[in-house]
Amino acid sequence: MLSLLSSLLSLLFVFLISCCIITNHFSFRPLSLLKLLGVIKFTASRDDDDHYKRDEGTYVVGEEELQRELMPRHVAVIMDGNRRWAKREGLLTSQGHEAGAKRLIEFSELCFKLGIHTVSAFAFSTENWGRHKIEVKCLMSLIQHYLKSKIQYFQREETRVSIIGNLTKIPESLRQTIHEIEEATKGYKKKHLILAIDYSGRLDILRACKSIVHKSETGLIREEDVDEAMIERELLTNCTEFSSPDLLIRTSGEQRISNFFLWQLAYTELFFSPVHWPDFDKGKLVEALVSYQRRERRFGCRV
Repeated sequence: MLSLLSSLLSLLFVFLISCCIITNHFSFRPLSLLKLLGVIKFTASRDDDDHYKRDEGTYVVGEEELQRELMPRHVAVIMDGNRRWAKREGLLTSQGHEAGAKRLIEFSELCFKLGIHTVSAFAFSTENWGRHKIEVKCLMSLIQHYLKSKIQYFQREETRVSIIGNLTKIPESLRQTIHEIEEATKGYKKKHLILAIDYSGRLDILRACKSIVHKSETGLIREEDVDEAMIERELLTNCTEFSSPDLLIRTSGEQRISNFFLWQLAYTELFFSPVHWPDFDKGKLVEALVSYQRRERRFGCRV
């Protein structure tokens, strides 16, 4: 099978090279080598997808086998390293963020294919407002562009999209786009993508406390009504059935949670990857899931 695949790819390569020579000879716009390699890479990746299998109890991705019953229900990701990736590749910072946005779509798509219900991504922290104004403006424009352009995609994939955070400071045009995509996808139940924009874990908890105090002052609740379940209902992650991630992935070698989901991550399994976010491909995700499934989750108890 591999020999046949190799032969087919070799024939494709020869055919495309011939096309390049012919089109160049007749003064048509030739295919660049990068485009040619891109076609070959795309073809190889599509073939690689053919090795993805699912049977009753397992998911098989490449050479790895994942247990269906041990799959996390909610995977959160801190997408770190876009700027460093762009610098390494000799690209603009904006191009690094664009590559990161594309990676998120691929990442969430594979997660859902593997039976993961909820994917949440730390897209823009409250602290990120301290970055250069040009970069912040670029990020806001990029988020709006991707949300706007992917509405039909998420509808086709039947994926619900929710955006959480303090949305009062973001541009009005982005708020309108957020409203559009949330309304367009709110009916979907099996797949859920959550984007955290202008999000702070501390402010999330503070906001929940203030809401509970207000309800107490107005007589809606009593002191004995306040418990962990009530606090969780007041947090911004109340939009999903699985508010506490089973697995948190952070890329680019940083090993901290950076004020993300402080309450929700109490018993979350953490996976830190050294690669920059745009390089976090299918193989890296499978590596994280294999690591997760090999762990014994005790939630503070002996088993």
